[in-house]
Amino acid sequence: MKVNGNEIKPGNVIEHNDSLWVAVKCNAVKPGKGGAFNQVELKNLINGSKLNERFRATETVEKVRLEQKDYQFLYEQGEMLVFMDNETYEQIELQKDFVGERASFLQDGMTVVVESHEGKPLGVSLPQFVTLEIVEADPVVKGQTAASSYKPAMMENGLRVMVPPFIKTGEKIIVDTNDTTYVRRAES
Repeated sequence: MKVNGNEIKPGNVIEHNDSLWVAVKCNAVKPGKGGAFNQVELKNLINGSKLNERFRATETVEKVRLEQKDYQFLYEQGEMLVFMDNETYEQIELQKDFVGERASFLQDGMTVVVESHEGKPLGVSLPQFVTLEIVEADPVVKGQTAASSYKPAMMENGLRVMVPPFIKTGEKIIVDTNDTTYVRRAES
């Protein structure tokens, strides 16, 4: 689908210079002299490189639709993560580096969304919140005010998170996978 250069919005995936790019930031510029243009910061979906490009309203670019499909996380095998298509039961293996540091949030049976283009996986979206057990939490220091004092705690996946003083070892908490922050205590 062709779109004009001034219609590119953040989050759009476009084909440019024989590669796939996602628009990160867009800024409509109307200089005193000359025609208006859209200043777009692009990130390459294949290798992660960045590029700043100007698109005039008269230019057209190819907007790409990524296929989104639900996959179930099965297990980790060395440096590979194995996922299963929920409809066809086909399995795919992705490098742990492909998912990045958020791979530590994957749990058996968790449903993730794999975005792909022409059968090639480009990204994995995890659920925003996961429930994890605290395996190690520092004791509360008497005299600390409860208002702003958070203490470090180790979760079952090996990551550290700052939690309120009332959280103890063995409790389950809900964590935001985007920025690894404590959200709330999980319902028992």
